[in-house]
Amino acid sequence: MKLHADVNQRVVVFSNELAWIDSPMPGVQRRMLERNGDEVARATSIVRYAPGSAFLAHTHGGGEEFFVLSGTFSDERGDYPAGTYVRNPVGSTHRPHSDGGCTILVKLWQMQPEDQQRVVLNTAQTPWVPGLVAGLNVMPLHAYGTEQVALVQWAAGTQFQQHRHWGGEEIFVLEGVFDDEYGSYPAGTWLRNPHGSQHTPFSRSGCTILVKTGHLEQS
Repeated sequence: MKLHADVNQRVVVFSNELAWIDSPMPGVQRRMLERNGDEVARATSIVRYAPGSAFLAHTHGGGEEFFVLSGTFSDERGDYPAGTYVRNPVGSTHRPHSDGGCTILVKLWQMQPEDQQRVVLNTAQTPWVPGLVAGLNVMPLHAYGTEQVALVQWAAGTQFQQHRHWGGEEIFVLEGVFDDEYGSYPAGTWLRNPHGSQHTPFSRSGCTILVKTGHLEQS
């Protein structure tokens, strides 16, 4: 299966408009944002666990990165409430479940094998630092090589300068509305801006976004 598989193309997906698709496990459904492969695939998805649902134990051959959007996600290593950011490196194994139900944004097979740091951050308990312009706050989550992952909080009316994305950029809008010269993107929107693209972002009403930069193929 190929869905938005060409990372050299700009993509905007309003995920709240997508249908939920059943996974192989009962009670676990997905909204697919990008995919290159079948059940084992490079993929970015929103995954919803019904209360009491579980996934079989499995190994992440290409690593797993996820952000808990609502509810509490769990595995044998702990519970991860809404707002938790987790990286399980290449070769890691777990058996996920959710007692009360949850929704997560998850990326599979997109991790460098050398990046073996497991990360678990509860962003509700992590401090913000000032951004590069007034009205912008940043919460760094992870960095490896050219890859940078962060939460970015925009106050209403904040404007950022035009800039070019070396190594590309992905954005998931968590709250509010994010804007640039190409459009407005409400909560639930996923954007992928390829290597070499440029834009001038701002937020009229304020927003919080999850951002990853410097990780896409450069061609």
